Amino acid sequence: MHEPYQFTRRSLMAGAIAVPAALTAAASKIQIGVTDWNLRKGADVTSVALAAAVGFDGVEISFGRKTDDGRLPLDRPEAIAAYKSALAKHKIAVAGTCVDRLHTNCLKNDAEARKWVRDSMRLTRELGAKVLLLPFFGNCELKTREEMDSTAAALKDLAREAAGMGITLGLEDTISAEHNARILDQVGSSGLKVYYDPGNSINWGHDPYKELRWLGAERICQIHIKDNPHYLGEGRLRWPELLQLIVEIGFAGFANLETSSPSGDVEADMRRNLAYIRTEMNKIA
Repeated sequence: MHEPYQFTRRSLMAGAIAVPAALTAAASKIQIGVTDWNLRKGADVTSVALAAAVGFDGVEISFGRKTDDGRLPLDRPEAIAAYKSALAKHKIAVAGTCVDRLHTNCLKNDAEARKWVRDSMRLTRELGAKVLLLPFFGNCELKTREEMDSTAAALKDLAREAAGMGITLGLEDTISAEHNARILDQVGSSGLKVYYDPGNSINWGHDPYKELRWLGAERICQIHIKDNPHYLGEGRLRWPELLQLIVEIGFAGFANLETSSPSGDVEADMRRNLAYIRTEMNKIA
């Protein structure tokens, strides 16, 4: 039989030191990026310079919606080359990509949507990104069990292909964590995870404080940070608590600001929101 563990002053102090040290290490694995559409530069290479100037670690690039010639706006060698050049020049990373054409062609009921996802997967790989956001909003929102099932069916091959390319497809939608997890289980591939957005969660009647813990880092590929239409720290969400949870579950990767601009000055408002997040992250560390 082992002797009962003796809680000495030394052991208690060691434990007190270990916990903050572990949180510091976890927090250091989180990078803060920004969405190009919230910079008001969707599918615009100048978003790279602006994101870098504000001080972000990366920029999330959308591929555009207009498809007059059957291609996404950024599906051109010269466009991808311009992005690569800008990313290298400004020393900033790609904080994921977005197939925003899915706001028009719905993955739940439109076969053409799969083409846009495949095209976006190719572009994502060319840019060196690891996460491709799949949005489900507006007419493409998932509202019924049948729509969720048809989406899962559409994603089975896509997720397998994405995994083979070293890419993760991220579900961002209005449904609960449990319903998202059911889609993940139906698809059964490491190439599909949840792109978690606490702002969406609370807006559609879910509990982000419970859902983050329940999903865990293993089912989340990336995170959006926002509390629109407010500045961070002035809305409904308790971001210090959410950031603590994000660190505690062991999430690593990009958490991207998707914040609106209350003043109309996008750069100034992004600086303000980024400063808020960095201050709160430093408190955890």
